[in-house]
Amino acid sequence: MKKIAFTLLFIVITMSAFSQGKDKRERIKALKIAFITEKLELTETEAQNFWPLYNAHEANNDALRQQSRQNRKGADLESMTDADAKSMIDKMLVLEQQKLQLRKQFATDLMKVIPAKKVILLKISEDEFNKRMFNEIRKRRGKQKQKE
Repeated sequence: MKKIAFTLLFIVITMSAFSQGKDKRERIKALKIAFITEKLELTETEAQNFWPLYNAHEANNDALRQQSRQNRKGADLESMTDADAKSMIDKMLVLEQQKLQLRKQFATDLMKVIPAKKVILLKISEDEFNKRMFNEIRKRRGKQKQKE
């Protein structure tokens, strides 16, 4: 009976921990959407056309990021041969080229639904949002270190 209770408790705690990580990502995503919406001042028509493009681009970007992580995962530089390293570099360059192509296509698609100035403003807004997030993380980590 104790084993069952302990197992159930472990499962609940594990699921709770994983959902908190997902909740944080969802919260950050919601903050980013709100930030971009405010900065771009999209009309209703622009927003209806913009968000599906943006979300598809983000999903494609995430997939490439995940693929990049997978390629680097488990790479042991100490035991890697020169041929393995060159192969890994080739894979990295292919992914970088895909990211660039994705960004170009995204800009082209965006300019069909919003003005070019707003496309530039989007990039500036994304950079500003990322900078604010990094500063917030740095500030929170600093507070945690002070508490320790």
